[in-house]
Amino acid sequence: MSNSSGYLASLFNLTGKVAVVIGGTGELCGAMAEGLAGAGAEVVLVGRNEEKAKPRLERIAAAGGKGYFVSAEASEKAPLQQLLATVLQRSGRVDIVVNGAGTNSATPFFDIAEDEFDRIVKLNYKGVFLGCQIFGKYLVDRGQGGSIINLGSMSGIVPLSRVFTYSATKAAVHNLSKNLAREWAPHRVRVNTLVPGFFPAEQNKKILSPERVASIMGHTPMKRFGEARELIGATLLLASDGAGGFITGSEIVVDGGYHAMTI
Repeated sequence: MSNSSGYLASLFNLTGKVAVVIGGTGELCGAMAEGLAGAGAEVVLVGRNEEKAKPRLERIAAAGGKGYFVSAEASEKAPLQQLLATVLQRSGRVDIVVNGAGTNSATPFFDIAEDEFDRIVKLNYKGVFLGCQIFGKYLVDRGQGGSIINLGSMSGIVPLSRVFTYSATKAAVHNLSKNLAREWAPHRVRVNTLVPGFFPAEQNKKILSPERVASIMGHTPMKRFGEARELIGATLLLASDGAGGFITGSEIVVDGGYHAMTI
């Protein structure tokens, strides 16, 4: 039994790895970061607001993990280049990257202003594009493999009503992830998309009216929202070379059965 337990633990052991979690001050990516730290990785929480990172970093430290905060604008190239330089200077390496910064809107289609469209595209898609470009180049050039986990959405697979720009950007993230997975597989740099179903989080609270919630529950066989901690298992699978070393270009869906429901 002990040998079996040791083998299973080694599959997901991230000791010595460094994970950069862009959007790590948010609820979902914060939980993913906490899980990565629990598996032994040093985690870098990336966001705009250090105060939002503090409670998460305190929990990580209390559990014996390591982590720190770096402020960066996720949708601009120069700050992300500086982020990479900062992490390399402080931690010496990067092995795992989570591109999870994002925003949402439920503006009716005919009322979507150009500035709103541009803002959502810039953060949700351009931010992932740049994160993959900057950190992916580092990982490919380093020649030691690595894992990039991009946050997708069920709305990126089948468009969800009333979130037009969000759905389009998430579909682009899914497409980009598969494209890069193919390109970088010979370099052992894996690129996958983690696809949450409905998890209450800051970016979707504005669209969760009582009617909307009832519709979601009617389409979710488990009849509940997901909890942020329920993304950790899939995160560790995708992050670990031991457990997920042959997984790339995949969409790992964590949604309580939402995608399997029709009528």
